[in-house]
Amino acid sequence: MVEKKEEKKKLKKVAWGITGSGDRLRETFEVMKKINEEFEDVVDIRVYVSKAGDQVLKYYKLSHDILEVFDKVWVEINANAPFLAGQLQSGKFEFLLIAPATSNTVAKIAMGLADSLLSNAAIMGLKAYVPLYIMPSDYEVGTVITKLPDGRDLRLRIRPEDVEHVKKLSKMDDVHVLEKPEDIYEVFKKHFKSK
Repeated sequence: MVEKKEEKKKLKKVAWGITGSGDRLRETFEVMKKINEEFEDVVDIRVYVSKAGDQVLKYYKLSHDILEVFDKVWVEINANAPFLAGQLQSGKFEFLLIAPATSNTVAKIAMGLADSLLSNAAIMGLKAYVPLYIMPSDYEVGTVITKLPDGRDLRLRIRPEDVEHVKKLSKMDDVHVLEKPEDIYEVFKKHFKSK
């Protein structure tokens, strides 16, 4: 009697980019952790962390948590290493999610500056019709209260100049601007069926 080998189901891949924004970083991690659990039979979430994102993850004491929850985590070496842009262009990922995104990353993508891992990946991915979902830390003009790693509140001014870049992004083909971490869940529901 010959037993049939059980075929391992090939999972769809998603690239999650983390920039140097601490605003809603912990909340975003919690949402991504739940998504990773719920969609584990469908999606392989691969994490790409910018140099500044690596610093901020350490500052918020989330580095260990990210490595514990996600199997594949890379930290930026330069704009093309790891080679995320090439993988996006060759169709290895369903979409790129950048959350939270600093005003710097948002401005670079809006202006077409591909000089960092995540801005390069976003721009090159968009050229190959790969959707970009981005959650800017500076969504609308005004004041926001965010949490510091020690739990204290930090009051931040959201400048019109930064929001202009968000508006420019929202008008670009295949760019989807998200307002809050909870919106990420809807993206996964749209693209994949949960277990």
